[in-house]
Parts: sequence; structure tokens; C-alpha cells
Amino acid sequence: MGWGGPWACAPLFVLLLLVAAGGERHRAPRWKCPIVCSCTQDNALCDRTDGVPRGLPPDITSLSLVRSRFTDLREGSFLQTPSLQLLLFTSSTLGLIRDDAFVGLLHLEYLFIENNKVGSISKNALRGLKGLVHLSLAHNQLETLPRHLFRGLDALTHVDLRGNPFHCDCRIKWLVEWLSSTNASAELGECQGPGELNGTRLSQLHLQDFDCITTALALFQSLPFQALSVEPFWYQGEQHVAITQPFAGRCSLLEWDHLDGAFRAYASINGSSPVACKPLVVEGRLLVVLAQLAGGSHVWRREEASGRFVRLQELGPQRIRKPNALASFRVDGDWFLAVADSSKAGATTLFRWGGRGFYAHQALHAWHRDTHVEFLELAGRPSLILASSSQRPVVYQWSRPGRAFLRHTDIPDMDDVYAVKHFRLRGDVYVCLTRFIGDSKVMRWEGSMFRDVQHMPSRGSMVFQPLGIGSHRYAVLGNDYSFSQVYRYDARLGLFVRFQELNTQAPRSFAHLAVHQRDFVFAASFKGDTQIYRHITIDLSA
Repeated sequence: MGWGGPWACAPLFVLLLLVAAGGERHRAPRWKCPIVCSCTQDNALCDRTDGVPRGLPPDITSLSLVRSRFTDLREGSFLQTPSLQLLLFTSSTLGLIRDDAFVGLLHLEYLFIENNKVGSISKNALRGLKGLVHLSLAHNQLETLPRHLFRGLDALTHVDLRGNPFHCDCRIKWLVEWLSSTNASAELGECQGPGELNGTRLSQLHLQDFDCITTALALFQSLPFQALSVEPFWYQGEQHVAITQPFAGRCSLLEWDHLDGAFRAYASINGSSPVACKPLVVEGRLLVVLAQLAGGSHVWRREEASGRFVRLQELGPQRIRKPNALASFRVDGDWFLAVADSSKAGATTLFRWGGRGFYAHQALHAWHRDTHVEFLELAGRPSLILASSSQRPVVYQWSRPGRAFLRHTDIPDMDDVYAVKHFRLRGDVYVCLTRFIGDSKVMRWEGSMFRDVQHMPSRGSMVFQPLGIGSHRYAVLGNDYSFSQVYRYDARLGLFVRFQELNTQAPRSFAHLAVHQRDFVFAASFKGDTQIYRHITIDLSA
């Protein structure tokens, strides 16, 4: 029709508008708003979606997801909306936010995840949000937050964590530390546990409120033999260990192998049915006393030139019938050796070092089938406790005028005690009393006698061993039919509390050994491999 028709007198700007309108009418749109969303050029609001909607305007800067029905956010959920500056989740079933869920949102400044069911956030969920200024996780189901969740969020100025049932244990310690070092403001809410912190505002927590350093015994090495006793000893400036192997008929001496980073046997003493192996250094010489059920008990001496062990003497051939345990100690400058005799007609005997061997000094506690002897000091006086299968444990104390041990008292209400081990704690003397059936006990010396402190149920226990490792105090109760129980001393309660289980078959002895700033616990097994555990420190807040 040309320019002369009905539009000939129309103003120029009207013609331009008509041309533009006609052009838009025939141009295909760049995107189509999803049916569950309402979109404008910059914003989108989506209701009851089953996931992050596809086909959103790529240039939108604000996205709100309301009453969504999906449960987790996965990596790369928002790669199609890289221009977002504000993102809102509310009133949805969202429960889990995975690593890199917001990857690609380099311009995101405001992230609101509120009034949902979020109970877990992966530690790298917010990775890459370098421009994030405001973060709200309010009114979810978060009991903790992963350490370093806010790492790399250098622009963050405000955090809202209200309305979450935070369990304020060691897992939250990092957050308290972060809050004390950041310039960001925070709305925090209250703790919902543990008990002593229930109702405490997170803003009132301090680092000293957390005791997050714990320990554990981790299996380090297995020794392919059965054993009865483990005896650590110092020799030439290093710790070694002597292990009695009844079925192999020998006493093995182990040392730390610096090259392999493990323990190895470097010497052994052969015998016949050994039940105890006691190393001691007397007058600069290494002696090993090997007590046996058959073939006699003997004292062996190490030859320094060759490193071999040679037999020094037979120990009390007329006195030792059925040895069960050994104890060595010094009193008034003399070395003594006590041998507990478990035969019906035997007597526990005290031997004294005479320069060339140990010689009988005193007979103790005849006819009582003694199973164990323990040396300790009570109120500064050298003492012995003898345990037997026929009567209560008996306490003997050293008499300096007579240079002998005299009966002092017994331990009440503790018949059929198999072994006695002592330890010191804050100036007091305690004993661990082992019973095979019944209750094993911890007792404390109170001036003239031992009194009950704590009972531990024991079924099939042949050893109840106290162990001091650094500042930690433990007691290990062995068991022939189940796991052995490790107890750790709780200074607040003044009692041992259950701490860990060890799977060592029929343990007969536990011993602590320190080598090159590392601590190990040997567990002698009568029916399986002897185990070596390493004592490790664990930071529960890490």
C-alpha cells in the first residue's frame, strides 16, 4: 500500500512503535516461564516444585522456592541461573544440602534457607560463594554444622542460625571459635543439649566449656603367639619387654625396631612350662628370673660381650613347688624377689640378693595356695599383699628391726581374689582386685585398712590391671568369654567409667610401654595372638 494510505499523516514515533510491535510479534521468545512459577524479567517465584525448575530465565537475579517437595540439593543445581543474587528456600521438605550445591553462583549475595527440614549440610556445601553477604539457616532441624562450613566466605557479614536444635558438644566448638574471631554479626538461638548446656544461648558459650580431647587404644601390631605375662623394663636407657610364652616354652625379650617401626624379639630364654618371666637390673647386670611349673625355676644372666643369656642359678629348688607369680623390689638397699606358690603344700617365699644369686630370706603365708604377690608402700612402709584361692588377701608390712614382713591385716569381703595390682592417685594408694566370678573391686587404703571404692562385674576375669599413661589413668578388666573392658578414671566423679572394649582372647596381662614419645599397651593372650595397642589422642572437635 506504500506510504500514502491511511497512515500517511501519522506521526513518525507512532510508525516506529508499530514497526517495533510488529517485529516483537514475529520474534520467538528466548525463554518460557515454568508452569509452577511466576516470572518477571528479574525475578521468579516457584511453588510446590519437585526439584529446581528447568527453563528459568537465565538472567534472573532473584529466585524463591516455596513449599518445594524435594529433599536434597545436589551439586550444580543452579548452573542454569548464574546471575542469581538472592536465593530463598522456605516451607519445604528440603533435608540435605550436598557438596557444591550452589556452584556457579558467583554473584549470590543473599541465601535464605528458612523454615525447612534441613538436618544435614555437607562441609563443602557453600564452596564458591565468595560474594555471599547474608546467610540464613533459621528454623531448620540442624543439630550441628560441619567444621569450616564458612571457609572462603570472606564477604559474609550476617548469619542467622535461630530455631535449630543445636547439640552443643565438641562438634560445635569450631563455630564458637569462629564467632569469636569473625566480624560478622550472628543471630544464634539456644542449645538443645547436652543436658548441662540445655537452654544455654550459643552466644554465651566459651571455648573452655568444651572438653574435646579424648584418647583410644588402637590396634598396632599382633604377635603370633600366646602369652601369660608381659613385663616392661628399662635397660641401657631404653624400654624393653619380656613376654612369657607357656606353650612355646620360652621367655622372649622384645625391643623397638627403629627401621621397621615395630617391636621385634631380639633374645629368648628356653624353658619348660614357664608361667612368669621377671627381668631386673641388679648391680648393672640384666637378670631374668624364669618361674616354671616343671624343670625348676632359674635365674639367668645376660653376657654383655655376646648378648647371650646363661643360667646363673636354680632358684630355691626345695622351696618352690608351683610358682604362679613373681614380684621384685628393693627394701633398705637390698634386692628381694617374692615367689607366690599356688601348691597345696607350698609357701610364698621371699628371696634376697646375695651378690651371686637370690637366697631364701623368709617364708610367708604357707598352705594357702597363693596366686599373686604385689609389692607397694603403705604410709611410707614397704608392704606386700598376697592373694590366694583359699582366703582373703593378706597385707604384710616390713619390720626393720626384724628385717622381715609381718602380717598386718587382711582385705575384708574379698574371698577368692586371683590377683592384686596397685596404683597411686593424688597421694592415695588404691588396689584393683581381680575375681574370676563375682565383682572385681577398686579399693583405697585409709590408714589401717582398704575400703571399697567401686565394684566392676566380672565373669571370667583373670586380670584387672591399672595403667597410667601420661595424665590419663585407666583400668583394664580382662574377660575370658567376652570383650575386655577398658575403664577411664573420671576425676569429677572420682570413679572409673566404661571407655572402650578390647577384643583380646583370654587376656592374662596388660602392660604400658613408652617408646620414642609413643605409648603402647601390650595385651598377653592365653588363647590367641598377643596384641599391641597404641595409645592415641583424638580431638573430637576436628
